[in-house]
Amino acid sequence: MDYLFTPATQALLNTGNLVQPTAKTGKLLPVARDPVTGEFVEVAQIFYPSTTGTRSSRTVLGLLAQLAGGGPVHPLVAPVYVTVAPLQLAQTHQGFQKIYRMLNSLKINLAVMQATAAVFGIGAVSSTVLSAVNLNQVLKIREDAKHQKLKIKGGFIDLRHILKDRGVEVIQQIFKVAHDSSFEMHRQKLVNGYDIFSKAIKRCQSALTLPDLKLRNSEINSARDMLFEALKIYDNPSFLEGLCSAGQLRQRECVWAVEQAIDVTFHLQRAYDMVSQRLLELQSKIRQDILTVVKGCQSEPELDFLFPEVTRILGHDLSVIEFWQTEADWMQTLSPKDQHQLANLDKLSGESVKSSVYTTFTVLAAEPSLYDTLKQKSHYLSLRDQLIFAVSPEIRQGYEFYVSQQAIATGYQALAAPNWQEISDLTVANLYYFFQIREHSTGNSPNEDELETPYWQFPATLKNELNYSK
Repeated sequence: MDYLFTPATQALLNTGNLVQPTAKTGKLLPVARDPVTGEFVEVAQIFYPSTTGTRSSRTVLGLLAQLAGGGPVHPLVAPVYVTVAPLQLAQTHQGFQKIYRMLNSLKINLAVMQATAAVFGIGAVSSTVLSAVNLNQVLKIREDAKHQKLKIKGGFIDLRHILKDRGVEVIQQIFKVAHDSSFEMHRQKLVNGYDIFSKAIKRCQSALTLPDLKLRNSEINSARDMLFEALKIYDNPSFLEGLCSAGQLRQRECVWAVEQAIDVTFHLQRAYDMVSQRLLELQSKIRQDILTVVKGCQSEPELDFLFPEVTRILGHDLSVIEFWQTEADWMQTLSPKDQHQLANLDKLSGESVKSSVYTTFTVLAAEPSLYDTLKQKSHYLSLRDQLIFAVSPEIRQGYEFYVSQQAIATGYQALAAPNWQEISDLTVANLYYFFQIREHSTGNSPNEDELETPYWQFPATLKNELNYSK
């Protein structure tokens, strides 16, 4: 995360007159504090990284950070306000409003995810249908829903009007799913789940207005019980049967939204140790779910859908959840007095900052542009595995070993890189499939021409990366 303070506060931070506290992991927190009095002065705006920072430039996320150039945190499933609300708990009217928006954000996200999943239905779908509810499209649908331009009924949104310009095939698919008896059972269960979820959110929001702390906590407990009931419905493995990989991802996104709502209830009760543990488990769950979905991807059109969306989740959603967890850990170290001061500290609104900074960022997501760039340099299977590396970097080691062994066996020792840390995911995956195809097609060593012109084009920087020359 990048943090943006007002110019005056940033100047004091630069001179050491104010400091940023750090979490136990050593990460800086988005708060400016007076080192003499100990008082908190300002909470920063939080942005997506403008530099690769700790993310290696060799990875998909590193390339995305370079391409995007930084911008407001804009997760797909996580509530946008998660970077606003927890630092300032519901002790003030302002705190109430932030928690309200945070919970509403989750409710809208859940409705959008299951509504767009309903466009797929059960079974395989065409590339036209997949593109109709891709990353950019779902961000637009969510924005319309947030501004109440779309009506949510039973947790679903009638998308026929908003998708009418996407072609006849898309509208026909919506009608087909609407009259599919096998999907109707699926839909009804989700309607019930969303109804429970929505009532739990309203109950939690109402609880925040209660002045009696004991009664408030009792209501939050009851709301959380309802959320666990909704989670049991959404997390039923039977929902994944017969779905394409895109549909499976959407279904898992619904589960993650409910999980986060439960975590909000624990945070409201200052059960920071529980929040931290659950968020740690959620990060692991999200990665494992994504890994399962990506490995099950069966076609290039499905990957066209998955790649930008998964990259958004890895770069934004997981970053937000990790930040939330770091914040929960830090809150456990603060005194009640410090916590109270944070709750009453006005969040930086900085309209002047927004006008000078937000306008520099692209409106559309950067992830599709990154994918289009990589697609020009990679084969479908290579692209899929680059996404797998981003989800689970340790898997890449097996590919590195295979490439090294094949390079030595075929007499191209220069391709067995001495330091794989310097080699991009793109090059590793491309080399892996080049040797795979050679091994399983002819079994012969590649000649010079074949190495320079494989079945797909290697990036122009390949020879520089591997320090290879003829």
